[in-house]
Amino acid sequence: MKDGKTVWLPCHRDQVPDLPDGLSYSYWDGSGPLPGDPAAVRFLVGPPRPGAEHVLRPVLPRMRDLEVLQLLSSGYEHMMPLLDEMPTGTRLANGRGVHREATAELAVTLLLALCRGLDRFAAQQAEGIWRPEFRSSLYGKRVLVIGYGAVGAAVAARLGPFRCEPVLVARTARTTPAGRVHGVADLPALLPTADAVVVCAPLTDLTRGMFDADALDRLKDGALLVNVARGELVDTAALVRQVRAGRLRVALDVTDPEPLPTDHPLWRLPGALVTPHVAAFTDVFPSATVDFLRRQLHRYARGEALDNVVLTTTGAGTGERAA
Repeated sequence: MKDGKTVWLPCHRDQVPDLPDGLSYSYWDGSGPLPGDPAAVRFLVGPPRPGAEHVLRPVLPRMRDLEVLQLLSSGYEHMMPLLDEMPTGTRLANGRGVHREATAELAVTLLLALCRGLDRFAAQQAEGIWRPEFRSSLYGKRVLVIGYGAVGAAVAARLGPFRCEPVLVARTARTTPAGRVHGVADLPALLPTADAVVVCAPLTDLTRGMFDADALDRLKDGALLVNVARGELVDTAALVRQVRAGRLRVALDVTDPEPLPTDHPLWRLPGALVTPHVAAFTDVFPSATVDFLRRQLHRYARGEALDNVVLTTTGAGTGERAA
C-alpha cells in the first residue's frame, strides 16, 4: 500500500474488505494506546461507544490536519461542544441510514408491545400469574411518526401492513411519494387526534423538549408514546406524571438522563417500558457499518463529496451546517 493520508478506524483493516488503496489505515477503537501520531490523521472514524466524546476530547486538539470526523451514530449533538477542538474546515459526518432498519424494527416492536400489553404480561410471568386481559390493536389506529428522515420513513413503511394510519411529521411540510408530510407547526393540532406517537426526530435546538408538559397534555387519554430518538426531546418529569396518572403508556429506548439511574421511577412505573438504548445493537450492525465505511472511504479517496456531512467547522466552536 502506498503511504498516503492516514485513516484511523475502530475496526481492523482486514474487517473492511476492498478499502481504497493510497490511504494508510490504523486501528483505534478509543481504548488502549494511540496507534500513531494524531497529527498525521486526516480521516477519523469516531469510536462507536457510549461517551465517545470524552475519549475524543484530549485527542482532537492534536489532530491539526484533520479533514473528516466520521461518526457511526445518527446523532451528533454530543460532538457540538468539541467543534473548537477541530481544525477549521473539518467535515463532521454522521451515520445516517446505517441504523435505519434496526431502529425502525425496535420502534414498531415497542409500539406493538404497548398495544398488546407485553410489559404487563412479562411482569405477570415473573410472578407466575395467569391473567388474560383485553388489549388494543394497531389496526385502525392513528400513529404520528415524528421526524420523517431515514428512520421515520422506515417506521412508516413497517406500519402499513398493520393497517393503521401513519401520519408523517417533519420540520417542514412537503409532499413525498409516501404521501403528505406535515410540518412541525401542525403538531399541536395533530396530537389530540393521535392514538400513538413514535418519536424519531434528531436532537436539535428546535426539537429539544418538543414533548413538554403542554404537548403531552394534548395527547388523548390512553395514548401511547414510543421514543427511539433522543431522551432530551421529551420532558421526563412531565412524562412520569402522565404515566403515573395512568393517562399515557410509554416505551423508551432513550431517556433523559441516560443511563437511567437505578432509582428512577420510570423503571418501576406501570405503563412504562424501558430498553437501554439498544435500537442499533443487532447482528446487522457490523456489516452495515462496514458497507457504509467502505463506500465513504472510496468517496474520500477519489475526492468526491461525502455522504451525511452535517457541518463543516468554521472555527471558534462553530460550524456551517450542510444544506
